[in-house]
Amino acid sequence: MGKRGRGRRRRGFDPRAEAWAGPAPADSPAEVVRGAVDALVLGDDGGGVDMAVARLADVEDPTWARTAGSAVTDALTQGLVGVWTRGWQPAETVRQVGRDLDRVAAAVCADAVVAEHGRHSPATVDPRWSAQVRELEPVPEWGEGYLARAGTRHGLSRFEVVETALRVLAVLRVLPPMRPLGPPPGAFRPAREAAARAVSSADRSRLERVRALLAKAESTEFPHEAEALSARAQELMARHSIDRALLAEEPGESNATAARRLAVDAPYDEHRAVLLHEVAEANRCQAIWHRELGLCTVMGFEDDLDAVELMFTSLLVQAESAMRASGAVRDRSGRGAGRDFRASFLSAFAVRVGERLAESARAAREAAAAETGADLVPLFAAREREVSAAVEEAFGELTHSRVRGPHSEDGWVEGRAAADSASLGGRRPVRGD
Repeated sequence: MGKRGRGRRRRGFDPRAEAWAGPAPADSPAEVVRGAVDALVLGDDGGGVDMAVARLADVEDPTWARTAGSAVTDALTQGLVGVWTRGWQPAETVRQVGRDLDRVAAAVCADAVVAEHGRHSPATVDPRWSAQVRELEPVPEWGEGYLARAGTRHGLSRFEVVETALRVLAVLRVLPPMRPLGPPPGAFRPAREAAARAVSSADRSRLERVRALLAKAESTEFPHEAEALSARAQELMARHSIDRALLAEEPGESNATAARRLAVDAPYDEHRAVLLHEVAEANRCQAIWHRELGLCTVMGFEDDLDAVELMFTSLLVQAESAMRASGAVRDRSGRGAGRDFRASFLSAFAVRVGERLAESARAAREAAAAETGADLVPLFAAREREVSAAVEEAFGELTHSRVRGPHSEDGWVEGRAAADSASLGGRRPVRGD
């Protein structure tokens, strides 16, 4: 089964050329930090990194210790500024550091994100950006004493905290450019951006109802109840998207394509990416998978992006729950379900969900057309062309790859059966072939 592959990386980005401050005096803590990060990025250690860490962790001279602590934290916040200019968001930056390093490194990065966020007036930060930062833990006092406080919190020596911070800086330095999803901190202009993203109280109320319905559908133990709840949620999302599309066609109204990045985690990340692709396509969006980063950029209109994110998140919960239940039984040969079974299960689930979503989308458009008397075919065809043009502009030529076929017949059969039972938009389960 084909899927849209990774977007092209932009060429010409040299992590060695990026600096987070002006010239530093030779042999100053700031210069020691910079030299150590350079060595980590270039893989040209020769023992120099350990020496740099030891120097920065030295507390014999209190003045040096304070200056070294400030140099490390200043480098972290300035390193994030460079990451923001390359289009990264706070939550995905912390996640990527954790993927490349470990949990403690992610916590140090999160502290730096919170501290960097605090440097800006709230009015100059995109509310969506601030919402991501609020999900992180409050940072201990930042600055010269941070190394000691972080060491106490994580049970690490000062040497280990400094080493972790330098490795975080090295990861930040080499993060590739991404498509910006909004203005970085300090560049948000409330009046202009608020007008572009105006959402009525009715819209917010409808989305909250959708979230509540899907949450109940995921938590109930009764399949029929889950189906009814998710069916209602799908109806609300579909009608919301259609209403907004019709409104955008009126004089004085405007709408534009946007982008959103969603995490696609291992294991079985390629099959999860296919599921996201199917959900996106059914909602007139396109998903571009950045395999090495475990992320997908989804491009479309805002209301459709809301539907994609909500439905993909809910379907992942349903798929994983159904896979655990199916994997608890033995296959036809009497063996316990293994990796091939689970991979085949998710692959089949994604394929069948795509088929069902396409059916639901057609039914929703036909019902809306009958009710409003509007011809929705040219309207949505035009919007799909706009999305394709936006993808072409953002990513240029895209590579394509194929997910290997299922290795487990039992997993494929169970996955399609689970997809037939998953809660989507129909009032009854859609039966398989």
